[in-house]
Amino acid sequence: MYRTSRLPGAIALLAILMPVVPAAHGQLLPDADAREVQGYVLTEAGLARYAQATRSLNGVRFQDCDDDSEVRSLAEAAAKIDAEPRAKAAVQAAGMTSREYVVFVFSLVQNGLASYALQTPGAKLPAGVSMANVEFFRAHAAELERLAAETDVDSCDEEVAE
Repeated sequence: MYRTSRLPGAIALLAILMPVVPAAHGQLLPDADAREVQGYVLTEAGLARYAQATRSLNGVRFQDCDDDSEVRSLAEAAAKIDAEPRAKAAVQAAGMTSREYVVFVFSLVQNGLASYALQTPGAKLPAGVSMANVEFFRAHAAELERLAAETDVDSCDEEVAE
């Protein structure tokens, strides 16, 4: 039975990625985007690309990522990455598109939160969430926590320095 709480890892992961995917601030995605995230299958190859991209994004500063510039769709979140040339290059060098990266992030967060919720006695898998993805998250939670620990969480430029 899986007893170790991985919510702190999921929260840490979400904190790192907030500037990149601000729609995760609790803003609900449009139905089509939510279905895309739910239908995404987490894989070893995807995790390797995600980890490479995330490490390469370390230190990249995003402009215009305050709460007022919150995006409301996967396309808008991907556009934020694409608007920063170093970020776009980091994600592409890892073999992902910006949209794939964003979907992977949302899937990790969704499945991490579902994993945590399932630890409650009598809890059921949330509708639309894949148990295979939850198990994938659980199997890789320690690796994701290490990745979160080595990633710079302050990726928003407070002011643009020339």
